[in-house]
Amino acid sequence: MILNKGREWFGAYLEPHFENVAVPILLVALAFPVLYFIYDYFKRQKYNFLSILGLISVLLTGGIGILNIPTEWFAVKEAAIPALIGMAVVISLKTPYPLIRTLLYSPEIMDVDKVQAALERNDSVAGFEKLLEKCTWLLAGSFLLSAVLNFMLARWIVVSPSGSDAFNAEVAKMMAWSWPVIVVPSLVIMMFTLWVLLRGIHRYTGLKLEDVIHAPEEKAKKSGDSA
Repeated sequence: MILNKGREWFGAYLEPHFENVAVPILLVALAFPVLYFIYDYFKRQKYNFLSILGLISVLLTGGIGILNIPTEWFAVKEAAIPALIGMAVVISLKTPYPLIRTLLYSPEIMDVDKVQAALERNDSVAGFEKLLEKCTWLLAGSFLLSAVLNFMLARWIVVSPSGSDAFNAEVAKMMAWSWPVIVVPSLVIMMFTLWVLLRGIHRYTGLKLEDVIHAPEEKAKKSGDSA
């Protein structure tokens, strides 16, 4: 809304102080995700790789607008962020902290201890680790798809010189179009990956969905206990 209506709403206040009003309007719009990142960090007292990449993406958008960097780099930036996440998901397989355990197989979503105990009882730990590896590749695929669609959409929509009113409007338009064009297909793949994971958990442990997924009241209780 600010990218589209910023000049109309408070352009008169900015014009006496800025030669190019489009730049401060872009900064005002981007201040919202930046401030939310700061608020969320102090509220949770923790951060993660994905939230940092999101912040970097926002700051790069501002940098492209402020420094009048060629618009083509906006498409590169839009593709690079999900591509980096996908690469990180795959690379994390070789570390003690695979990201699949943060994004899907997480204690905040599932009763990981119950699943682990059932796996050990059924001697299925090795099979389950292969399942997690398969889900990791599926999850990485969703981010790769997002990277390709991000690049194509950005090249199609964002064509005006950076730091202009038209650039701001096109970034806003891309953000709106990203939901049906990018978010929905990526979400479908992620939900399919979650289904594969839950089906595998049932196969290896015998646990049903309601035995594995935390109920809302359980999560609320755990949050209260931790607080």
